[in-house]
Amino acid sequence: MGTGSPPDTGEETRIHRAVSNDGTQIAGRVHGNGLPLVLVHAGLGDGVLDWGAAAPFLSDRFTCYLMSTRGRGSSDDHPTQSVARCVEDVTAFVESIGEPVGLAGGSGGALFALGAAARSEAVAAVAACDPLAFETLSEEDEARLHDAVERMAELAAADELVEAARDWMTEWTTDREMAALSESGYLEACATYVPVLLQLLDQTDDLSPTDPSTLQQITAPVLILYGSQSDATWPWFTESMRYIDEHVADTVVREIDGAGHMGAWVEPEAYADEIVEFFDERLS
Repeated sequence: MGTGSPPDTGEETRIHRAVSNDGTQIAGRVHGNGLPLVLVHAGLGDGVLDWGAAAPFLSDRFTCYLMSTRGRGSSDDHPTQSVARCVEDVTAFVESIGEPVGLAGGSGGALFALGAAARSEAVAAVAACDPLAFETLSEEDEARLHDAVERMAELAAADELVEAARDWMTEWTTDREMAALSESGYLEACATYVPVLLQLLDQTDDLSPTDPSTLQQITAPVLILYGSQSDATWPWFTESMRYIDEHVADTVVREIDGAGHMGAWVEPEAYADEIVEFFDERLS
């Protein structure tokens, strides 16, 4: 169990850069050698924070690109932080590699990955780890999400960014996952992205990567990974998984025993094992 940066192996730091549609430079750390695998972070993180712990279990088989959307990691910032722009960031990054790639994303990052897969033939296969679908939100769910955003905004306005990150993550984690994130220093590290996430949540647009018409455009095979305990945190999580499975043509669904919604962060080896098996068959 763990989160954070990959261990120091003496490997020279490699950065891959691409330019999004509006000119924003998007960057990602590169680890390993092999077939290309682009890894997309969730709402409150960056490529290294969210996939650093899984990278050692993937980089002996794949060239792992731990990309960050605008305003995260080494990517340039931009005042526009909409879902549409983030999907464009992922699409531009994927296409800049110059060959068919595997694409994986966790939570909100799975949303961006699915959106890019619907747009680009460069995506050969997708792993959607604990994906979200806002189309499945009930009125009660919407109220819960709204309250969480309001609390995060109030704490951020008081310059309590770490508490804002901690409060936000309570909506997404099991107690076990929250303890792991707290002990690893993840909450302190991702607190800097609270303002960026608030911008993203505030700048609504017409694009939904999980609209049925968009999901039906995905021709690449999709692995849906979800934690067996995610339903205990919020039934919306498993409803989202079932919804995406219903609307994407070619899916494989795998459950990670004992994991919650944040399993890809705190159970990286279990998620990596499924990702390796899936992409080994579809990228080679």
